[in-house]
Amino acid sequence: MSDTLHRLAAVLEQRKAAAADSSYVASLHAKGLNKILEKVGEECTETLLAAKDCANRADKSELIYETADLWFHSLVMLSHLGLGPDDILNELERRFDLSGLAEKASRQQ
Repeated sequence: MSDTLHRLAAVLEQRKAAAADSSYVASLHAKGLNKILEKVGEECTETLLAAKDCANRADKSELIYETADLWFHSLVMLSHLGLGPDDILNELERRFDLSGLAEKASRQQ
């Protein structure tokens, strides 16, 4: 699974330097962080709506599709800010044996 993330991250990095008219990702980078954040917000909303819609359905394909869009645009955002999937995976790994309640309490201090 992380191989897919690494391959995608490499493509996203290449597209940062590409001409805006050469790819969708390059055009997002050219438009700047606000446009990228707008897309992340849009995809987040679409993911939430798909989750609500599929709660009572056997077919979960719309939720999978929208979640993939959300992840993709989140990775574009991270790339724009000089981060990548390893930064997030490392943070998740750090939390792995930590109680969620304990982790949340440590942030409130």
